[in-house]
Amino acid sequence: MYEDSFVTCLLDHKPFNEGHLLILPKAHIVEIDEFDTEHILAVMNAAKLMTKAVKTLFVSGGVTLSQNGGMFNELTHFHMHIVPRYQEECIGDFYTQIPKYAEKDDALAATALKMRRVIQQICL
Repeated sequence: MYEDSFVTCLLDHKPFNEGHLLILPKAHIVEIDEFDTEHILAVMNAAKLMTKAVKTLFVSGGVTLSQNGGMFNELTHFHMHIVPRYQEECIGDFYTQIPKYAEKDDALAATALKMRRVIQQICL
């Protein structure tokens, strides 16, 4: 959906809400305390851009940024979640419920296309 020299951003295959995405560094980094300044700034710059895109496209009340480390890092590679959130949702739901919003491959592709268009507009 988006990438630069340091990061790749892609949609979560089991999104909590439409637009739930992951930011992954291209370098193999497992834990946040392993980052050098250049790579962590790239992740945060991508988080800023992706947040703008999500808030613009999905008119969410905000976003939740989440990163799971140690034994909770199921990918064994650093990844940051950005999840569009809405007023009626409880923050605990993100951590305790199985995602209700399961997208099919064609729906993920449609969401990715919408996101790419918004990202391009923001970057102009």
